[in-house]
Amino acid sequence: MADKKKTIRIKQIGSPIRRPESQRKILVGLGLDKMHKIVERQDTPEVRGAIAKVQHLVAIVD
Repeated sequence: MADKKKTIRIKQIGSPIRRPESQRKILVGLGLDKMHKIVERQDTPEVRGAIAKVQHLVAIVD
C-alpha cells in the first residue's frame, strides 16, 4: 500500500508590492505569483517555515 503524503493548501492573500526582496523570493519558492492563487505543497518543516516568514501574505486553505 502506498504511503500517503500529507499536503497543505496555501493561498496568496497579500501583494508582494513594497515588500522586501526576501519575502518576494519566498512567495516564488512556494509557487505563488498572483493574488488569490492556491497551490498544494507537501506539509514539511521547510514549507511551514516559509509560510511563517510570509504569514501576513498567505493563508492556509482547507
